[in-house]
Amino acid sequence: MDRSGWVRLSLGTVATASKEKVNPSNGTVDRYVAGEHMDSDDLKIHRWGDPNETDLGPAFHRRFRPGQVLYGSRRTYLRKVAVADFDGVCANTTFVVQTKDPARLLPEFLPFVMSAEPFHAFAIAESKGSVNPYVNWSDIERYEFDLPPLGEQKRIADLLWSVELHRRSVIESARTLSATRAEWFAETLIAGVESGWTRDSIRNLVISGPTNGKSGRANDEERGVPTLSISAIRDGLVRGGASVKYMDVAPGDVSNFVIQEDDVLVVRGNGNKQLTGRAGLARGGLPPGCVYPDLLIRLRFDDARLDPAFAVEQWNSSAHAELVQRAKSTNGIWKINGQDIKSHSLVVPPPAAQANMLGQIEHFTRAESVIRSEADALGALRSSILSSIFGGN
Repeated sequence: MDRSGWVRLSLGTVATASKEKVNPSNGTVDRYVAGEHMDSDDLKIHRWGDPNETDLGPAFHRRFRPGQVLYGSRRTYLRKVAVADFDGVCANTTFVVQTKDPARLLPEFLPFVMSAEPFHAFAIAESKGSVNPYVNWSDIERYEFDLPPLGEQKRIADLLWSVELHRRSVIESARTLSATRAEWFAETLIAGVESGWTRDSIRNLVISGPTNGKSGRANDEERGVPTLSISAIRDGLVRGGASVKYMDVAPGDVSNFVIQEDDVLVVRGNGNKQLTGRAGLARGGLPPGCVYPDLLIRLRFDDARLDPAFAVEQWNSSAHAELVQRAKSTNGIWKINGQDIKSHSLVVPPPAAQANMLGQIEHFTRAESVIRSEADALGALRSSILSSIFGGN
């Protein structure tokens, strides 16, 4: 790649953070975007909130418009960069970035400048604070990169957006398949109930729980015992990896909270109401002696009546909407408790019917896995192209 016409400059030379304000309570905008609405390494905003349904507080006054880039300046290691495709409002901790002169920096090229690994590395290095690290716009302005000529910016942006839009299309196919799975599952349960399947309360379906977990002082030295963050509950499973943390307690003090195979863990509270009450099944992948924190609630099902895998599948599909209606908000955090769970109920098909439905679910799961593997490959391709242009890993 010929870089003879590229110019080294700072981001602040060609981009600026918009200071346009809006009052979200006067009806000017009908969507707000908070930190939890933005996903790591995903340029699209998939979720938002309604300003009329909550008290946003004075921090939410920064207006954004379609085409502008939103950047989460808190916990920069989360790498939250997104391109708005609707009007809305965000907090002043989310930078609304735009080009100063489209004849010098194309708006469609800017998101990839801010998605490249060197940009994230710079932002993380410049962050201040340990508990909730943040970066200022004056720091971001100093980030330096090589800017191609306008024509080359367009060619690169067209290529990257082509990959990105194809990736989104593939992801949407996976979501459609997931929705089809949930619809099929719900309809099968309804038909089963009409033919005589019974429903029972959780208190009668478990041999243990619901039981809150154990929390302690966290550390970064892998000292004490392994535990989890609530991000471990994903796609109906209890996942380890980056969700594993450590806390300063002796193993003997938390022996009652060690996660066992087929334990079901439920999210007790979350800022996102739809994540509250989600369940995950423990099926390996966790470090030995891993305990669950107070942010989660454990259930152990009587597998003679209800297969734990079947319970989680039902819990996260048709039954979750009923459970989350019981959630109550405290300081912006939606919570459920053990009593909410005990009062919850699930359909209990005959064991053979449960096994048959789980077999069908496995077919859906395999198909989704193939589709998501393609999406991952496209994401890796995008990262490779970005690396070749801007450097980094």
